[in-house]
Formats: sequence, structure tokens, C-alpha cells
Amino acid sequence: MEKWTQISEMDRYLFGEGTHYQIYDKLGAHPVVIDGQAGVYFAVWAPHAAAVSVIGEFNGWDTEASPMEEIENSGIFEAFLPGVTGHPMYKYQITTADGRSFAKADPFATYAELRPGTASRVYDTSHFTWNDQKWMTERAKKNPVQQPLSIYELQLASWKCPEDEGSALYNYREAAPLLADYVKKMGYTHVELIGIAEYPYDGSWGYQVTGYYAPTSRHGNPSDFAWFVDYLHQNGIGIILDWVPAHFPRDAHGLADFDGQPLFEYADPRKGEHPDWGTKIFDYEKHEVSNFLIANALFWIERYHIDGLRVDAVASMLYLDYGKSDGQWVANRYGGNQNLDAIEFLRHMNSVVLGRNPGAMTIAEESTAWPGVTARPEDGGLGFTFKWNMGWMHDFLDYMSQDPLFRKYHHNKMTFGMTYACSENFILVLSHDEVVHLKRSMLEKMPGQGDDRFRSLKAGYMFMFGHPGKKLLFMGQDFGQHREWSEARQLDWYLLKDTCHKSLQSFYSGLLHLYRKHPCMYENDYTWDGFQWINADDGDRSIFSFVRIAPNRKKNLLFVCNFTPVDRPDYRVGVPDKGNYTQVFNEDGLFGRGKKKPVFPAEHSECDGREYSFAYPLPAYGVAVFEFDLPALKKPTKAIAKKAPAKKSPAKRTSRKKSQ
Repeated sequence: MEKWTQISEMDRYLFGEGTHYQIYDKLGAHPVVIDGQAGVYFAVWAPHAAAVSVIGEFNGWDTEASPMEEIENSGIFEAFLPGVTGHPMYKYQITTADGRSFAKADPFATYAELRPGTASRVYDTSHFTWNDQKWMTERAKKNPVQQPLSIYELQLASWKCPEDEGSALYNYREAAPLLADYVKKMGYTHVELIGIAEYPYDGSWGYQVTGYYAPTSRHGNPSDFAWFVDYLHQNGIGIILDWVPAHFPRDAHGLADFDGQPLFEYADPRKGEHPDWGTKIFDYEKHEVSNFLIANALFWIERYHIDGLRVDAVASMLYLDYGKSDGQWVANRYGGNQNLDAIEFLRHMNSVVLGRNPGAMTIAEESTAWPGVTARPEDGGLGFTFKWNMGWMHDFLDYMSQDPLFRKYHHNKMTFGMTYACSENFILVLSHDEVVHLKRSMLEKMPGQGDDRFRSLKAGYMFMFGHPGKKLLFMGQDFGQHREWSEARQLDWYLLKDTCHKSLQSFYSGLLHLYRKHPCMYENDYTWDGFQWINADDGDRSIFSFVRIAPNRKKNLLFVCNFTPVDRPDYRVGVPDKGNYTQVFNEDGLFGRGKKKPVFPAEHSECDGREYSFAYPLPAYGVAVFEFDLPALKKPTKAIAKKAPAKKSPAKRTSRKKSQ
């Protein structure tokens, strides 16, 4: 064994400590040459197994043909099979001490058989050809918190499909140019991909993973996916993956009871099972399990050059009683409901991933008011780069769904978000979860009929872009999809033949380009230096006005949003200072070439508690953005500048139970 073993004593020690961050180069299936013989080295962690063998296409799935040997009572079994070439299918046949025998897919497999098949495939992912060096170099120099981040969330399988080919899906190489063209034209900075890690059931959307290290074979092989990433990077587009370290399914070929006993999950079902979702919860206390997940995060970011991971269902990880009734959960050692193992895991993961990869990001989908999600671990935080602002999303959607006549009674829904906007590094999200399960599409949430729906939605999108926080929108909502999203069909692209849908798409694209052009909309997202209300209290007219201020106080923007179908032909708005205010955007979109930009000089006339103001015509559902400069701030001489006010946290919200 000593001649061909690939796992050293140090490898085993680091794995046991939970700090072998390239364990995926040791466990799994790896084409190697040993003593001049080419073949595949297999290694699997199965400490409760009495015996393990490799079965596959190369040995006729014979359970006795390729037995594996345990390495010095480590729980790791290994075998070298000379002569195995290509990308054959395989599994591990596991036999327990009580005589049970069953086949499992490889937890570290980098490629999987196309569903409904469940076997793993041999694939070497260590030799991709990359041409995105410029992107990667520039990424490492940037702080994502101070950069524009406008995310296009999509599921590749239902985004766009080949015409007239039934249920056929685009290969990664076919989809990349189509997606890059759309994203660049629209003006998004990043895409966020749902359902890339291999999963067996289409209806889970990819949130019940069986192949954590394998890009789904629905769209091709691992080299195809690497090409996809490389192509988008060369076109200036970042890539975020949905990542699911919270739970995994019970499928017989997957991680559940992997070696005949709970291994990747907690043994106690009160800790190890989600009753609502029917899934298993990872045992974060086991160093090897923590290592499996942290190495997986690094695998996507370092081997596949992924720019960020959006971590799903973080609330379900943090709370031991998440989605559970009395008697279904067990308290921690202090009697509380916090999962101390998961907290430590998240801090460890974020520290390692972000510490090793400057410019990369981790994003928490966290639906409660857990403090310090984006604070540093050394300061008691979890260490994420960003947090989804679920509270803002629910308030925003509740307000937008109201009849305009009654929006004045819900005015605070739109202003409340600013009371805690600086407490975390937030992303404002209108995600896939909000356009499924009878929640209706964004357009269908709007009250009224016909053009009023489109104009109301435009006003909502404008408010979202003006509000501090990075941005995310799910596919189809930028052109007004009528139907709810379904993973079983592509978007209704034919709607773009209609003038109203095309106008909405053009409007949203204009917002994206306005956003990227003006640093005041993203550089000061998480400090009160970058935002001022002009009028947050005009509930009777359902109008909001505020300004975004750049660090250099140049090219600042004044936003005005009217959420009623009432024209205001002589609307007057207060402004921060004297000077000219140039209108750069309205309900028709950007003022571009050939379209003269109206200029409004500020008058010495009090309005909105401001010394200066100007008047202009504000249409029904009208929106307006005005560009202006402010004089530089004078540096304090003797007086010490006052400290910024303490950050506030939002009121705790009820945990959201995700349908999967």
C-alpha cells in the first residue's frame, strides 16, 4: 500500500482537525500515474463501514472485483485501479458490520451521471485552461462593499431553452454567449446561478444537493462549466453561486446515513432533521464534516474562479428550533436555541474563504435579526460580506401590492428600512422565492390594470435603486413576466414584442446603467454620509424624495418617486444646496443622446425644511432623478468631529420557511 497511497499521515491529521482545505485533491476519484501505470485512485471516508469496494463500468459493477483497503484505522478507504481511463461511471459499495450492503455516490465526485441516473463519474478538474487573468487580477484589488453590485438571479435550465427541441437544455458553452450578451446589454454586474451543484430532483431547483463538488451534468461536463465561467469573466461579468451547507436530501445514493449510520448529519434526529423539508442537517460539530463544506466553498471559488457564494437558509443553521415544534429540538449546552457548532462553522468558513481570496464575497440569506451577520468574526460577527435584506423586501412588496388610494396608510413600510440600513452590508433582493407558490410575478403583484401596473412597477424599481444597498432581481421580472416562475419552462420571451414589456425592460436597463455610472449609488451604501431624506413624511401624496451623496460630493443624485396615479404639474422639492439640478432620468428612462437634459436652478424658497428648492412637473407614477454637485466639506480645525450615531438593528422578524 505504501507504494501507491496518496493520503499521508499529515493529510489525515488535517482532515481530522477540519483544516485540510484541499481535501478534495485527496478524497474522491483522481486520474494518476503510479509506478508508470496510469489509472484512477479512489478514496472515501466511511468510518462506520466494515468493508468498501469500488463498482463501476470498468469492472462490470462487480461488488467483489475492486475491494478498498482502510488506511491505518482512519476510516478512509482507498484503492488504485490501473488501466481505468476516460470518465467512467462508478459508486462505492458499502458493507456494514451487521451485514447490510448498498451503493453510494462519491461525496467528492466532480462529475455525475445525467439524471435520473445517480452514479458518479471520474473527471480531472485540475487542468482547466483559463483566460480570465485580467478579471481575477482586478477582482483581487477591489472591495466588493464599495463596488457596484447589481445581480441577475437565474436558473440556467429555465432561463432560455433551444427552440423546437422539446425538453432540451443549452450546454454551458451554448448558454454562455447568450447570457453574456443579455447581461451586458442590460447592464448587470453579476449573475447569480441557482442549481449548479448536482441535484437529482428538478423540482427542488437545486436546493437539495447530492453532488457538492459536481457542476450539474444537465448542461455538460466540468470543462464546459469552467468554459462558461471563463467566458463570462472575459466579458466583464461576475458569477455568484447558490451554495447549500444547511441541509441535504435523504436520497438513497446521497450523503444520508452514508456508511450505514449518520455520518454527515447529526445522529440525534432532533438536531439532524428538518421536519418541514424532509432533509438532513449537517453535523457541524464533526471536524471532517466542517472540512467537507469549507473545502467545497474553496473548491468553487479557487478551482472554478467563482466570485461569490450566496449561502442559502442561514437562519435554519443558526437556530436549533428553526421550523420545529416543542419536543422536536434540543437546546445547546447553555440552554439556548442557537446552534453553536453552525455559528463556529460559518465564522471559520468566512474567515478562510475571504482571507484566501481577496475580492471574493459571501452572501447570507438570513431571514431574522441575528446581529452582526456581516461583522468580522473577531468582533463577534459571522463574517459574511453581505446579507440579503429580507425585511426590506417584505415591506416593499407589501406596500407595492396596495391600491394607490391606500398606500398612504402604509407609507412607513417604505421608510422603515432606513432605520437599520447601516446595521449590516445589505443587498436589496426581489428573488425567485417571491414569484412562485401563488405569490405572483412582480408585475402581477401591482394593483390596477393595463399601463398602470407597468408604471407602478417602474416607480418601485426606481425606489429600490435609489435606496442604499446592493441590488438583486430574479430573471423575467425586468421585462414584466406575467406567469409565475416554473423550473419546467423557459421565460416568456415573446412578451418583448409588446411595447409595454419592452418599455419596462428598457427602463430597468436604464436604472442599471445609471447605477454603474454614479458612485454615489454604491460607494457610500452603508454609511449615513451617503444618504439624506428630503421628505420621508409625504404620506398623503405617497411621494418620497431623498438624495444619494458620493464620497467626493460630485455627481450626487436627487430621487423623487410618486406612487399614485395623480399628476403634480407644479411639484416642488427641497434640495440640499443652491446650484443647478440636471434631470438625468424619468419614467421614460435615461436622458441619452439627442434628448436634452432639463436643468432646474435651485431657488431661494423654503420647502421640505430646506432653504432651497425648485418646481417641476411630476406625472402620475412619475419618477425623476436629478444630478448635482455639492461643495467640498471643510476639514475640522480644533473641534473633534462627532461620532456617527450607533447602528440600529431591525425588529426581529419571523423566520421564513422555504418551500423546497
